[in-house]
This record gives sequence, C-alpha cells and structure tokens, in this order.
Amino acid sequence: MASKQSEAVAQMYRSWTFARLHPETTVQEPRETNDRWGDLTAEPRGVDYIEADAGGVPAMWAAPKTCAESRVILCRHGGGFVGGSVYTHRKLFGHLAKAMGARALLLQYRLTPEHAHPAQLDDASAAYASLLRAGIEAKHIAVSGDSSGGGLSVTAMLRAREQGLPLPAALMLLSPWVDMELTGDSYESNREKDGFFYREVVQGLVAMFLSKGFSPRDPFVNPLHADLVGLPPMYIQAGGDETLLDDSRKLAAHARSAHVEVRLDVFPEQRHTFQMAAGRAPEADDAIRRLAEWARPKLGLTTPTAPARDGAA
Repeated sequence: MASKQSEAVAQMYRSWTFARLHPETTVQEPRETNDRWGDLTAEPRGVDYIEADAGGVPAMWAAPKTCAESRVILCRHGGGFVGGSVYTHRKLFGHLAKAMGARALLLQYRLTPEHAHPAQLDDASAAYASLLRAGIEAKHIAVSGDSSGGGLSVTAMLRAREQGLPLPAALMLLSPWVDMELTGDSYESNREKDGFFYREVVQGLVAMFLSKGFSPRDPFVNPLHADLVGLPPMYIQAGGDETLLDDSRKLAAHARSAHVEVRLDVFPEQRHTFQMAAGRAPEADDAIRRLAEWARPKLGLTTPTAPARDGAA
C-alpha cells in the first residue's frame, strides 16, 4: 500500500486538474500554481544553495556539507517545459546531492510558450559544456532530470555526442517524458489513477514545445527515434500509476537495444515524479537512496560523506 505521505503527490495533481477545469475558482496563473510544487519536499539539512551562471544559463548550486566538490550532478527540472524552476526543485536535488555526497547544479532553462524547442536543448547543452570548461571531468559528472527535464537530459547527451564532447558517467532519469507522439498505452490504462497528465494535457504541452514546426519524431525532440549507441548508463525510475509510465518502459527498451546499460525501477502505486516528496514519503526516500547507491560508484564515490578518490574511474 502506498504511504499516506505519498498521497500528497496525488492530491497536488488533482488540485492542478481542478484548477485547469475550473479556472474561475483561482486568480493564480498556471505557473504560480506550479510554484507550489516544491512544497511537497522537505528541506534537506546541511545543504547550501548558491545562485550561479552555467554557460550563460541561470543556475543554482546545491552543495551539501563535506561533499566531494569535484563530483557534480547536473540537474534539469521538470514542468512540461512550461513551468518548474530551480526553486521548485532545489530541495529534491538537494536530497539527491546529499545522498550521493556530491554537488548538484540545477539549471533554469528557458520555458514555453515564450521559448520553444530548441531553446531548452541549447541551454542544457551550454551548461554541460561549461562544466567541462570549468575543469570538471566528464567521468565525474552524473546528469539527472525529472519529467521534461529527464527527456532533456537524454537529448542534451545526444547533442554532446554530436559535438564530440566526452559524455558523463551516468544518467539518472525520474519519470522521463520522452515520447512526443504520445503512443503509450499507459495514457489509457492509468488514466483513472494519474490525476493530471492526461493525453489531452500532454498534447497541449507538446504543441507549445514544438510550436516552431519541429517534428515529434525528431531525435533531438524524441529520443525514442534517436540512435542511443554510446550513451552513459541509465537508471530510470517511474511510478506504477502514472500515465507516462510507458515513456520509461519504451526508453529503457530502446536504450537496451543500443547496448546501453539500463536499470528501470517501477514503484507500485506511485505517481509522476513521486520523488518530489523526498524527506516526507518513504517511497521517495527509498527512490533517492537507490539512485545514490547506483550512481556513487560510477563517479568514484564511496559513502555520502567520504571524499572522492583522486583519479577514480
């Protein structure tokens, strides 16, 4: 049975649906409603937040005490490319950084409808290149993102590969949104459980994201149509009750067919990006723990508080 604490995620999505269907009941703009997303997450103790610049992209460092500063998690927030921010997600990625014993760099990439694709990909690519220029070795970087930020994490690595840049050690994807054609059967099988991400809602997000006329089958839009050969190991997490569940399943299968190392964990009775309840819900805390345990060895880290081994692979 899902915990009482994790039910807060479902309640929030139901409130978003109510606001969408009854706009007369609220004076808030959709982004203002979305700004409360971070209320789901408990404040991680012992983490400092420092606003920064990442290759011209606004960003924020989440730096746990005693972390290995040479190890970095490059994070892209979710929000359907229309919402979300470093502020809604700083606590989530702060929990992940603390569990790993590394710094996290959160990006504030440009949003729709003002900025359509490829603005988000350009921002994500610029930030990754800036880390490399700053002297952070690719083998000491993990890339993470939830929902739209998860899909963007994959396409940014495709761009990095195209540019001849060294690729990071790991990808950690939380309910990644990758299928811009919306072909997953889970849109229907989980419709009554999800609470918000109905097919018609996601279709509207796609329309804004691709408003410049790009195809939903473009590999830099939809990695299900990309050649994934050579991409870093992927750890994908998804909720068993989310409508986007098949995005994670399809991405995992496509990556495996390209001989990419993949781990896929589906958490029963959980919704889209349930990890946002970190510090409150046991399912979210378990997910963060699994991510950290999987990724630490890939970055040459041992325990969350131990310094990185110089020259570790």
